[in-house]
Amino acid sequence: MSLALEKKENLMRSIRIGKVVINAAVGKSGEPIEKAKRILEEITGQRPAVRVAKKTIRDFGIHKGEPIAVIVTLRKEKALNVLKRLLAAKGNRVKQASFDDHGNVSFGIREHIDIPGIKYRPELGIIGMDVCIALERPGYRVARRKVMPCRIGKGQRVTKQEAVEFLRSLGVEVV
Repeated sequence: MSLALEKKENLMRSIRIGKVVINAAVGKSGEPIEKAKRILEEITGQRPAVRVAKKTIRDFGIHKGEPIAVIVTLRKEKALNVLKRLLAAKGNRVKQASFDDHGNVSFGIREHIDIPGIKYRPELGIIGMDVCIALERPGYRVARRKVMPCRIGKGQRVTKQEAVEFLRSLGVEVV
């Protein structure tokens, strides 16, 4: 009887998308914020949150507490579906400089009408946005939980090279 067991892949080493954050900073309150909210809701199918200025910058005409940006956080399947469309807007190409040392990826989209399935609507105009992707492994919840949060060890963190390989598995070219 042979004890040759097949080596199974460790599920705790698999990489997944923790969240995708889409940020559209318009710099003004009022109508531009409302337009950006409708555009992000159309792209993601989720209601965006409004972000306010942390301090006053007179040169830009921004006052502390004034709404200047909208943001949407996507998780799980919805994050993956929207991310594929956002990457298609970039031609499925991401620069090597877009990766950080902790498994995060960020890139910008100049015009939201580049995203497949989004049509130009003159009453809303055109906005640009920043997309941030946080990659993680199973077990990251221990760092975020309220009761007894713990630190994540170095071996469980996602490295830059692992993040590059994960995006390549999604069909993205890293240049």
